[in-house]
Amino acid sequence: MKSPIAVPTSTVARNALVALAVVGVGAAVYWMADILTPLAMAIFLLIMIDGVKRWIEARTRLPGHAAGTAALLVVVLGFFVSIAIIVYGARGFFDETNGVVVRIGPRLDQILVDVYALLRLPADPPTASDLIARVDVGSYLAVVAGQAQGVVGGAVFVMIYLGFLLASQNGFRRKLVNMFPDRTARAEALEVFQRVRGGVEGYLWVQTVTGAMICAAAWILMRIVGLQNAEFWTFVIFIVGFIPVLGGAVAGLAPPLFALVQFESYWPAVILLGGLQIILFISGNFIQPRMQGDNQNIDPVVVLLALAFWGKVWGVVGMFLSTPLAVMAMAILAEFKGSRWMAILLSGDGEPYATDDGSAKPKKARVNSPQKKAD
Repeated sequence: MKSPIAVPTSTVARNALVALAVVGVGAAVYWMADILTPLAMAIFLLIMIDGVKRWIEARTRLPGHAAGTAALLVVVLGFFVSIAIIVYGARGFFDETNGVVVRIGPRLDQILVDVYALLRLPADPPTASDLIARVDVGSYLAVVAGQAQGVVGGAVFVMIYLGFLLASQNGFRRKLVNMFPDRTARAEALEVFQRVRGGVEGYLWVQTVTGAMICAAAWILMRIVGLQNAEFWTFVIFIVGFIPVLGGAVAGLAPPLFALVQFESYWPAVILLGGLQIILFISGNFIQPRMQGDNQNIDPVVVLLALAFWGKVWGVVGMFLSTPLAVMAMAILAEFKGSRWMAILLSGDGEPYATDDGSAKPKKARVNSPQKKAD
């Protein structure tokens, strides 16, 4: 009989401790969601501000403080404009729907009749009024109102956190010097921070550029078809593009579903469905992979699990931040020998951002090169 593999007791104890720590951190994150969610969004905005600031400094002659002020205005205004477009666009859409209930009701009835005829069902189809009567519309409206109120209140807390983070940013280097008196350790800590920041900024850049391309093509298609509120749907497609998996489903299905209600014919909805699926397919399989490179070396299963976990813990905000948080976790875990195995599991190709001896190496060294093969 073959003897079992001997596992050092220290390794078992360390792994057990890591597992307990992960469970404890997950429980704390869930319990403190109301506090940590706006803080995480504020940190996310702070990274965006820093990236925009460095982009302005590289392309203009503005001094550092002026570039920082411009970056702050751009990001904060973009944040509030996004919320305003979603809130007012959704309200205007629902107001418009309530104003044309007489037209939408018969259209829904006709769709039900056509579906029953297509499926050759013998029973008489229910009317739209019958289906609506079975749904507790008041409770859903209350939930929507509560979510809207939560978004507005959360935005206020995000701005408060962001203000304090900006105020404490000046003392970051002094804290780093006191925490790491040794220059070598300090340089390694700075490199870890820059690697995390670079991963998040790279993810944001890829999603923003590809999202803009998708929105431009989708807006042209929706305008050609004549879909109402094309600008609102374009912005929704851009925002949900930052949510992995679910974002593509919403972007590809929501406009065609509302086209079914708006038009008497089914062809506009079919054209929208086919056109949007083609746009998303081209972007997801040809454009986005070429742009990602090393910016998002995350296993697809990890992306899905991160979406499910952070969506459960932090709701919609967690869905938006799930991939950046996974990128940050992999970049941090890859810098330490004891946790590098977790970074390998998180990575898409088994090559996290560090060498086998634990020392950091530039991202460009990860590209298929003779040096990498020699390792």
